[in-house]
Amino acid sequence: MADRKHETPTDEPLCWARDDIEQRLLFRGGRFTRVNSWCTFTLAVLMTSLFYAVLYPFHRHWIAGSFFFDRNRETPACIVFLSCWSIAILGIKWSKLQMQQRSLKLTIVPEDPEFVLTPQTVDELFHRMHQRVDDTRQFVVFHRITTALSNLRNLGRVTDVGEILREQANTDESSMETSYSLLQGFVWAIPVLGFIGTVEGLSVAIGGFGGVLASSSDFEQIKNALRGVTGGLSTAFETTLHGLVAALVIQLTQTGLKKSEEEFLDACSEYCSRQVVSRLRLMPFELRGDE
Repeated sequence: MADRKHETPTDEPLCWARDDIEQRLLFRGGRFTRVNSWCTFTLAVLMTSLFYAVLYPFHRHWIAGSFFFDRNRETPACIVFLSCWSIAILGIKWSKLQMQQRSLKLTIVPEDPEFVLTPQTVDELFHRMHQRVDDTRQFVVFHRITTALSNLRNLGRVTDVGEILREQANTDESSMETSYSLLQGFVWAIPVLGFIGTVEGLSVAIGGFGGVLASSSDFEQIKNALRGVTGGLSTAFETTLHGLVAALVIQLTQTGLKKSEEEFLDACSEYCSRQVVSRLRLMPFELRGDE
């Protein structure tokens, strides 16, 4: 037993304080794969500014110019900003998920096939976990194991470990779902902004045409006003196009990332079963209780 406690880990340790992308950006890192809203907001502001700085030299072109409407610049800007914020959230979550997945490559149970996990050997696993990560509370799989093993060490009931792991798995799934709440709100709001821009464009164009009809009966003036209406209609529908395309890309990317995160949580459950549950043995008093 003493030899195992001083084993040198062969796995490269993980350091959340150093490797978490939000920590590297000098923001307080969100727990697990949750994001710091201030971090993503700041990134969104920078990305939006860069987007418009790159497009501005081409604002006379019809594609770039659709983001610089003279009559309605606010709606396209809001669409771009929310899209950039969504991209920032997805990028940060993807980076954090990559780090969490690396934790599944670490082993915490001694290679000795006769090792049995009991209240007396729990401290050995705690020791090995702290050798491999700097903070077990910041890694999904190690937080689950720490919670279950703390109960085993304090109460000494092996039969409770599996139940605690299942409860933690359900909690992690709920936490994962709520971490997408802000993003889902953006996916809803972006196309709505596009429709609002379209309605504004239509109202301005039709209102201008109505004014010409009321003030003039000259055919040439009416024809010129009609050209303005058709131009306003194309501008209005471009706003909807921006919103729908942005929402579609973000929704598809979110679906792929969410699927990867769900697969990661399933892998965490399998890891706990392989590294912890399979090494448990019922204690004598628990065997007597079953008889």
